[in-house]
Amino acid sequence: MTAPLIALAVGRGTGPELAPVFERVLHRITGLHGTRVEVVRSPRLYHSYVSLRAEAAGTGEFARLTEQDAAHYERFCREQAAAGVRAVFRTAINAQSLYLVRQRLTAVKVEPLTAGSARMLLVRDQAQGFYTGENRHTPDTVVRTMEFSRSVTDQVLRYAVDRARALWPDGPSRVVMAYKYHLLDGALDEWTGGMSDELGVAVELFQPDTVNRNLITHGPEDRTVLVAGNEWADIMHVMLLDRYGAERQENRCTENVHLRAGLNELVEYQTVHGSADDLAGRDAVNPVATIRAAARVAERHAGCPGAEAAAEAALAAVQDRGVRTPDLGGESRTTEVVEAVLAELAAPAGTRLPAPGSATAGVR
Repeated sequence: MTAPLIALAVGRGTGPELAPVFERVLHRITGLHGTRVEVVRSPRLYHSYVSLRAEAAGTGEFARLTEQDAAHYERFCREQAAAGVRAVFRTAINAQSLYLVRQRLTAVKVEPLTAGSARMLLVRDQAQGFYTGENRHTPDTVVRTMEFSRSVTDQVLRYAVDRARALWPDGPSRVVMAYKYHLLDGALDEWTGGMSDELGVAVELFQPDTVNRNLITHGPEDRTVLVAGNEWADIMHVMLLDRYGAERQENRCTENVHLRAGLNELVEYQTVHGSADDLAGRDAVNPVATIRAAARVAERHAGCPGAEAAAEAALAAVQDRGVRTPDLGGESRTTEVVEAVLAELAAPAGTRLPAPGSATAGVR
């Protein structure tokens, strides 16, 4: 049986430290399941915003390097999808390069959330709007162009409803669209006007501040799909995770899906935190989100059922022993956390492992 292909793209900052973490955890999990994967790494080390600031001499050079990264990563994604890859893990790269790719490949970000008994699916429209614009520079002026289209809006809505129906047996109860639609001369109203009847679920267009007020006052209705423009969703994603996801962003991985024809809904997993250039080379970056991404890829794309639950149990056991990076209130290095998690994953059920550095550490 041919090993599934998993792609890997690495950005500057702490990316070169996290990429081996992803590979080690992925190979440990697949090995424990008696299977294997082949990891295909992009040959380019993509820029972070910090590395661009350090290397680019002026806005023209900044824009040129940004476009080079975007063109290379777009090509890498297309080539991997054509070769049968269904999942990519990517560390953080410069946002402008990333959003140029998301526009060109029609990307959405997907995040299931819960509020008590209420289930919600956040689908961030990353394919259109201000974030996807291109820049034209004149002296002391930047003109940023962007576009919205009926076809992309339709594609994002249909994917969101299909994803909710796959997630919930009863399907979605409603679709709430959070966009600054009043800036578009009624275009979004026109494009979405008949979608409720066509999709078989209520599709409602709201201003983002109205969505905020309703969430704060009432909370989400069960089985709500929240389709949101990035101008609002990028900021609110972290707030929703904190309020309904019971988790801080430094520990989270998330999922992007590319909807452009020919990509076969290529899934890209990423850490929610950024490139953390200030931590590069210090063995101090939090690896939890990367470990979770490796487990998710193993379970969903490499035939390893139970991998995510096993990784969560290992992370909980390690943190209970105080093995945490400084951002989580601990004193452990990145490598110490990873080694402890790998040991937990391989340990027989019910085994309690000592904390690294304790008198019994290494005695098995």
